[in-house]
Amino acid sequence: MLITANHVHCQDAAAGEKVFAKCKACHLIDSDKNRVGPSLMGVIGRTAGTFGDFKYSTAMVDAGKNGTVWDEATLATYLRDPKASVKGTKMAFVGLKADEDIANVIAYLKQFPK
Repeated sequence: MLITANHVHCQDAAAGEKVFAKCKACHLIDSDKNRVGPSLMGVIGRTAGTFGDFKYSTAMVDAGKNGTVWDEATLATYLRDPKASVKGTKMAFVGLKADEDIANVIAYLKQFPK
């Protein structure tokens, strides 16, 4: 379960895989290879801006240096509005608006530990 904006959502990884289709153009989940965006394999528990040889924005590196770690709550906030969550991020995606989609994509991400 994931709590977002005072709502509790059951997580459905299969539904999250469908939501992740929006992310596939830039991110891999089943490989530690980078694309336009960094690999998301093992993202849960990772410090922001620290994966391999990916060239992160200064804002994302600074977020990690300031203690941002990708847990469910942090990801939920970021996925809702990336540019508001990490001002200066290079990620062009506008975000997911539905709490259910956010909860489900996080459930899907949790299936791919490093």
